[in-house]
Amino acid sequence: MTQTAQEKLWNSEYLKVWFANFTIFFSFMLVTPLLPLYLSETFAADKHTIGLVLSGYTLTALIIRPFSGFIVDAFDRKKVLLFCMLFFALFFAGYLFAGSLMLFAIVRTLHGAPFGAATVANSTVAIDVLAPSRRSEGIGFYGLSNNLATAISPSIAMWIYDLTHNYVLIFSLSLLCASVGFVINSTLKLKPKEPIKNARKISLDRFFLLKAWREAISMMCFAFSYGVLSTYIAIYGKERLNITGGTGVFFLLLSLGLILSRLAGNKTLKKGMIVRNASFGIVLSLIGYCLFSSVHNFFGYYGAALIIGLGNGHMFPAFQNMFINLAPHTQRGTATSSLLISWDVGVGLGIMIGGMLVGQFGYYSAFWASSLVNAAGVIFFFAVVKSNYQKNKLR
Repeated sequence: MTQTAQEKLWNSEYLKVWFANFTIFFSFMLVTPLLPLYLSETFAADKHTIGLVLSGYTLTALIIRPFSGFIVDAFDRKKVLLFCMLFFALFFAGYLFAGSLMLFAIVRTLHGAPFGAATVANSTVAIDVLAPSRRSEGIGFYGLSNNLATAISPSIAMWIYDLTHNYVLIFSLSLLCASVGFVINSTLKLKPKEPIKNARKISLDRFFLLKAWREAISMMCFAFSYGVLSTYIAIYGKERLNITGGTGVFFLLLSLGLILSRLAGNKTLKKGMIVRNASFGIVLSLIGYCLFSSVHNFFGYYGAALIIGLGNGHMFPAFQNMFINLAPHTQRGTATSSLLISWDVGVGLGIMIGGMLVGQFGYYSAFWASSLVNAAGVIFFFAVVKSNYQKNKLR
């Protein structure tokens, strides 16, 4: 009877962090699609200025991730999580009171820190509350929370805006939603964490999981492709395919693919087939990127969205399991932050290099470059990462 209870996947603590993760991404994505409009209408900001203001949070989130992983491992995880979620919620209030473009830029940039730290802390706690035998499966289901939030919140935001044209209402809803996440996590009951041996010794491995550098390189390649595609999908669709309102459908299909593949992939993750899931996911994603690069019509545009979503939905939870399985229990936070750092760096490089290629050679060159980098990541995975993981995994 006790054994059955311990083996339960959807235990009360896991449900709490699952819903809290949903609130983090729902509140964040509720404001994200409307910020360019808000800056343009409220502060008369031009496109270049809007890009600078909105890119600040990404840099801050990237900087904070390695430190948040170390802090989550070194200190009481619940206190760290609540601290991060409290400030994540409070920064939405900052949007309400930022009366100038400069002040808004500061608030938005600083908001990346609690967002980056909260996602690391919440993910680490989710791993802690899962039964060891259900951990691989649970990690896959955990990602559904942010997939669902990312799929529905932008549409809800646009619907509210179309009805009210009231940015204050949307910022307030984000503040409320993030506060709900804080309240949910405040009720968590976590077991005492094993103290870190030699805690005074600070090394690079406390901030990035060095054992997973090969997995990180592969992940950066896959994230590079996503960074290029997600940044230029709207303007490419409008200028080349005359798709003016199809970006929402593209990301809806992408999210649908993510959700479906996570549900299907969890059956094999439950059986411990982590490498198989990763292998299937990265090959499927590569097919999607190649389809998008080579077929310049509605089928290529929307078909690629679904295929990439299906591929990434298999790939990402498998890679998360790989990072976790390469780390000792005392470095779960570091493992989680290392995965997210790899993704952030790849996306950032994709945005930067993709922009240079679009400016010099056009959209198609950038999209083909994303496919080639993705292919390089796939080759590197099968040639190096796969065997390295099998050799060095701890469980």
